[in-house]
Amino acid sequence: MRSHDMLLPVVILETDRLTLRAFTEADIDPLHQAATDPLTQRWIPLPRPGVAYTRADAEEWCTTGAPSARVSGDGQQWAAIESDTGLFVGSFGLNRTLWTSRITEIGYWVAPWARGNGYAPEAVVAITRWVIVEQRFERVELKAATANTGSRRVAAKAGFTYEGIERNAMRLHAGRSDLAVYSVIPADLDPPRHQRDLPIP
Repeated sequence: MRSHDMLLPVVILETDRLTLRAFTEADIDPLHQAATDPLTQRWIPLPRPGVAYTRADAEEWCTTGAPSARVSGDGQQWAAIESDTGLFVGSFGLNRTLWTSRITEIGYWVAPWARGNGYAPEAVVAITRWVIVEQRFERVELKAATANTGSRRVAAKAGFTYEGIERNAMRLHAGRSDLAVYSVIPADLDPPRHQRDLPIP
């Protein structure tokens, strides 16, 4: 596979309420504020477990880290913005992409001021459909700490199928955690039954 075949195209995705676009310098301060929120840090140990997240970390992500993720072939990263107001509402991305297998993993978190509005499943659905339908991927994985009920509800609302537990698979600030594993494959995009609001296994 040629190197240029292992890059996702730069794209802006639009949903009913959100614009998913590349990170810019304008996102540094809201990103820093949102990423240092205690609930965000509980489940997403930014920048890494045991290390505090600084404004310099936010600046590095917006100007270097996020675009480098695409150039390296790892995936693609988007800042989620309210289309009507321009308000930063969260970070969404594709990571750990396996190009020969056409498999990738979706990750996300929502700013504290934007929680409870259904933004996460809205964005996850848009990204998942884009990567499977337009980029011809065969599987999108979503993983969340087993105790992270909010993120697991997002997976269910976005139509992901629960597959099981990866034991002791993620390091958080407070220690290691099992991960609940979900997936979507092409055959799932128009399922015969409604999958929203399924109970968490």
